[in-house]
Amino acid sequence: MSTSGTTRAAGRSRGVGRVLVLVYAILALGATGRSVFQILTKFDEAPLAYVLSAVAAVVYIVATIALLAPGRIWRAIAWTAISFEMTGVLVVGVLSLALPQWFAHPSVWSGFGIGYLFIPLVLPVLGLAWLARTRGAAHERVTA
Repeated sequence: MSTSGTTRAAGRSRGVGRVLVLVYAILALGATGRSVFQILTKFDEAPLAYVLSAVAAVVYIVATIALLAPGRIWRAIAWTAISFEMTGVLVVGVLSLALPQWFAHPSVWSGFGIGYLFIPLVLPVLGLAWLARTRGAAHERVTA
C-alpha cells in the first residue's frame, strides 16, 4: 500500500468524512458571505457579532482544507481548528445567552448556532469524533 500523502488523507475524506467536509465547506461559504456582507454594510451596528462570524468563517475554511489535505501537519491543523471551533461555539453560545447586550445581532455561533439549526454546535463534535476514529487508520497507513 502506498504511504503517499494522498493515501493518508483518504481516511479523513472517505465516506462519512466526505459528508463532513461538504458540510464544513457549505458553512464556510455561508459564514464567509454573511460576515463579509455584514462587515461591509453594517459593521457599526454589531461589530462583535460580525467579527465573530468572520472568525467562524475562517475556522470553517481552515477545517475544510485541513480535512482534505494530506499529511500529519494538516491533521494537526484539523484538530486545532475544530477544537477552536468547539470552544468558540460553547463560549459564544453561553455569552450570547448570558449577556445578550453584547450581541446586538446574532453571529454564526451565538445561541449555540441556533440561526444555523445548531449545526455549528453538532459539527465540531462530529469532526473531533471523526478525527479520533480515523487516527489509527492514518497511523497504520504510514507505518505499513
